[in-house]
Amino acid sequence: MNIACLGWGSLLWKPDPLPVNGEWHADGPLFPIEFSRIGDSGELATAVCLNAPLVQVFWTQLVVDTLEQACEALRQREQIPEERNDGVGVLIAQGSAVGPLTEWAQQRQIDAVIWTALPPRVAHNEGLIPTIDDAIAYLRSLEGEKREHARHYLAQVPQQLDTPYRRAIRQQLGCGG
Repeated sequence: MNIACLGWGSLLWKPDPLPVNGEWHADGPLFPIEFSRIGDSGELATAVCLNAPLVQVFWTQLVVDTLEQACEALRQREQIPEERNDGVGVLIAQGSAVGPLTEWAQQRQIDAVIWTALPPRVAHNEGLIPTIDDAIAYLRSLEGEKREHARHYLAQVPQQLDTPYRRAIRQQLGCGG
């Protein structure tokens, strides 16, 4: 089975232990991604955010035999608890599936696509989408190691992921790549 994993954040520069087959490709599908999830380490991470404009994401092929293995590998990489069933998104591109993601996958002879589906998060409120002002206030509140980690994360995210929040962060805080 030919399975692709989509990426837009730290998976791109530190995928281990995800079994990727080579490099990340910049011609992924369009996804609504924004710097909208306060990560466990303090960074303002990129996440699927239904209120965000579409940006072109990255993809790589996985070295796995089954969709279950792919999902489990992504779950482990993202440290998603086993009891949580909403952390990995899946599209099977065979059969009657229709839409832009299916078309993108079929053009590349990909059987299934997976991605990290953790929602935006602010102050431990899963699903809450921060405003731009919330995001900037959060980043301004960071100090020391957490601040440096957040700046490093913003700088590592490829420029291709040019979002409204990133532009505002760059303008107001002078960071964000």
